Amino acid sequence: MTYKEEKLPKWLEWAREIQQLSQTGLAFATNEYEKKRYTRLLEIVSEIIETHTQLDYESTLKSLMNHPGYATPKIDVRAAVIKDNQILLVQETTDKKWAMPGGWADVGDIPSEVAVRETYEESGFNVKPVKVIGVYDANRLGGHLELFHAFKIVFLCDLIGGEARISDETLDVKFFDFDKLPPLSLNRTNQRHIDEIIMHLKSENRKTFFD
Repeated sequence: MTYKEEKLPKWLEWAREIQQLSQTGLAFATNEYEKKRYTRLLEIVSEIIETHTQLDYESTLKSLMNHPGYATPKIDVRAAVIKDNQILLVQETTDKKWAMPGGWADVGDIPSEVAVRETYEESGFNVKPVKVIGVYDANRLGGHLELFHAFKIVFLCDLIGGEARISDETLDVKFFDFDKLPPLSLNRTNQRHIDEIIMHLKSENRKTFFD
């Protein structure tokens, strides 16, 4: 299946580039003058975002300032948990749509352990990662626009225990047939990921997909 890459609006491309340059500049700034200049660039990014989205200036600037150091992509980890040829999905509290359990990796995390932890926290199930389905550029085919660039790792996981329960982040937990999926939270899980999982289930020797 061929997927069409989303064309980002120019304002978002500019905001991302300015944010990356200013974050890296702050990481290597040697005096207060340089720090003020790069901080002002983050303020401009926040103004751009506030103009084009529903996000307010103060919260956006705070979020940008909480990402110190050299600018690098964030890592989103997802668990593809299969039982009786059905896939485990959780209903997100943020948009009421459905996704594979998962979330951002923290500093010091082992990627496979993120899949285990997030699945248990969001669904109540214990899993064991057995294979990497794919490594994706998460910003190319997502459901909505994100300022921070991210990579997504999808692990195929065996179900080894636990029982379904919701969490602060999830409204519901269910297994679904692949041809009867609910509305997906596309920036977390989209049809591209689902199709690749299906291909791996059909062929144990299928190689890991990567962008």
